[in-house]
Amino acid sequence: MNRTMIAAACALVLGLAPSALLAAEKAAAKTVAVKAGKGEKVCNYKFQSGEKRSWVCKKEELCCAWDAISYVKCGSTITGCL
Repeated sequence: MNRTMIAAACALVLGLAPSALLAAEKAAAKTVAVKAGKGEKVCNYKFQSGEKRSWVCKKEELCCAWDAISYVKCGSTITGCL
């Protein structure tokens, strides 16, 4: 009986640990502020899922985001957001 209780407790702890770590990691990622340097700009975008992203591009580049794949990048002055 003791083995069963210990096994159940271990399973519970191991099952909850990854979700707690993931929640802490997401909270830490959201608090990071993106800062632009000289000749750069901060791009902000909110996806349809509600997720917000910020990234830095050169001032002459476009801020590009794709909702379908939750992807962001800096565009080119020649090809745009291709």
